Amino acid sequence: MNSVNVQQTKAQRPGSGRLRRLAEVALVSAKLGLTSFGGPIAHIGYFHNEYIRRRKWMDEKSYADLVALCQFLPGPASSQVGIGIGVVRAGLLGGLMAWIGFTLPSVIALVAFAFLLKGFDIDGSGWIHGLKIVAVAIVAQAILGIGRNLTPDRNRVTIAVITASAALLWPSAFTQVALIAAAGIAGLWLYRSAAVAESPELPVRISRTLGAFCLILFFALLVGLPFVRQFTSGAGWLPLFDSFYRSGSLVFGGGHVVLPLLEREVVPSGWVSREDFLTGYGAAQAVPGPLFTFAAYLGAIASGVSGALIATTAIFLPAFLLIIGTLPFWNALRKNPRVQGALTGINAAVVGLLLAALYDPLWTTAILAPADFALASILLIMLVFWKLPPWVVVLAGAAGGMLISLI
Repeated sequence: MNSVNVQQTKAQRPGSGRLRRLAEVALVSAKLGLTSFGGPIAHIGYFHNEYIRRRKWMDEKSYADLVALCQFLPGPASSQVGIGIGVVRAGLLGGLMAWIGFTLPSVIALVAFAFLLKGFDIDGSGWIHGLKIVAVAIVAQAILGIGRNLTPDRNRVTIAVITASAALLWPSAFTQVALIAAAGIAGLWLYRSAAVAESPELPVRISRTLGAFCLILFFALLVGLPFVRQFTSGAGWLPLFDSFYRSGSLVFGGGHVVLPLLEREVVPSGWVSREDFLTGYGAAQAVPGPLFTFAAYLGAIASGVSGALIATTAIFLPAFLLIIGTLPFWNALRKNPRVQGALTGINAAVVGLLLAALYDPLWTTAILAPADFALASILLIMLVFWKLPPWVVVLAGAAGGMLISLI
């Protein structure tokens, strides 16, 4: 009898082990989703502390390689790192659980804020204007931070400035795609002879067949959705899904760069006003988790709960397809100097896109008087030099906006 029980226990272990790992991934990622303030770079630090240092789900070198892969791909880098760790820990379903846990808290918070904004006439409130000024400070901080790393020499500064100028002179989604492609070609030429650092291989448990399928599906949706949208009269949920999928597919450099892409998708179409767009972007700084959940707010403003679900799914789907699709091939790709050269140019263009976004729509809409400039400067100092958490800066910005409205 005892031997039978032992055999049953052994037979149940694989399934029970997988369920235990899935539950563990869901709980730990939810904890991170509730506490991870500070943007993608800070998120990677939180992940390292929780997943690597405390739980040892991956060794240090493999984690560094995974972070490098996600920095290479378009999309939300921190979310892709979390998905990758979930996949390593508990398979494809583990990746899904890791994303849900990390993303859901901020989605709920921003959808609730969207309904608050729609239910009450608060567009002209001083604290709302303060949130717009917060967005200026946040993006300025991002430019200072990544600019030092991604544009350290004359060639890359030149790429960044040309990109910013072109994005402002010819504002469109097509222009941004063309600029990213041109920067990649420039980087391929300028840095074709740069040395590639040696690094250990990343252990991957995904077949190349599945990886290839995900990459094919990614490009099929990117190319096919606009075509189908054009021939379906733009009705129903498809236009919203197409706009957010395309935005999630073309963002290099993390959450802040999605700002100009989303603004040019949702504001000219009339789904979201420019004032509501900037208000929500300021509010998104006050919640933990990935900045891409800003899409949930925009979808809720445009089309209620269903719009929030469509927008959130669409903007994160490219992240799933790309991380699952490229993991099996990454060990070979990262040793290619041409790939590294193209990435160098693209990263410089990212700085240019951020610089353009800082001016339009942020600066032109939020900085309307000397008092606005003074508040933005104070908030920037709080972020850069005092190293205060973003939620503290958001509260200070809202309070400063109310004070300015009384002057």
